[in-house]
Amino acid sequence: MAEAAAHNDEHHEHPNYVKIWAILLVLLIISVIGPMFEIRVVTLITAFGIALVKAYMVAKNFMHINVEPKYVTYLMATMLVFMLLFFAGAAPDVMKFEGSNWVKPEVVQAPSGHGNAHDAETSAEHH
Repeated sequence: MAEAAAHNDEHHEHPNYVKIWAILLVLLIISVIGPMFEIRVVTLITAFGIALVKAYMVAKNFMHINVEPKYVTYLMATMLVFMLLFFAGAAPDVMKFEGSNWVKPEVVQAPSGHGNAHDAETSAEHH
């Protein structure tokens, strides 16, 4: 009897993947529709908030992080902290628009028009 209880504790029930897929699909639709309202707070919440929720759901249910040994969770958290530290260290320089010895590269725009062959030839002649 004790062996059966121990075996049941070791057995982890698989999540309903179709239900999780449907939730992820609804969250995707919300994150696409959210920026269409052109409200900054709604855009940020739908872009980053929902992305965090979806990443957590994928890691928990498809990567099975919740049933791995604890060191795997700590390793993932450590990698996330290092990634955020790297971003925090590089962002002030990369996101700058001016400064001494700083030149922000110009964005190359695609030629205007509908992309017909004449526009491509004209564009090639100018370069």
